[in-house]
Amino acid sequence: MKNENILHMSEKSRLTADITLLMLKGAGYAAVFVLSVWFVIAVIALIGRALPEESRQQPDPTPLSSLVIMAPEVTIG
Repeated sequence: MKNENILHMSEKSRLTADITLLMLKGAGYAAVFVLSVWFVIAVIALIGRALPEESRQQPDPTPLSSLVIMAPEVTIG
């Protein structure tokens, strides 16, 4: 492939332009990723706000965190 310089730029200017373009492309990808994560969180928050107030005040349906394990009884005898 022939390397054509249609803008008649110096090699240093072309290298600087290429690096700048690649950095802007990476920043664009990062912005798309961050905005898509934000959008998913916003949708989940909107669904949570759409629920009735009573459902927000109910206890956890799977209270595994409050599970109490009884200690074994020790008999000395």
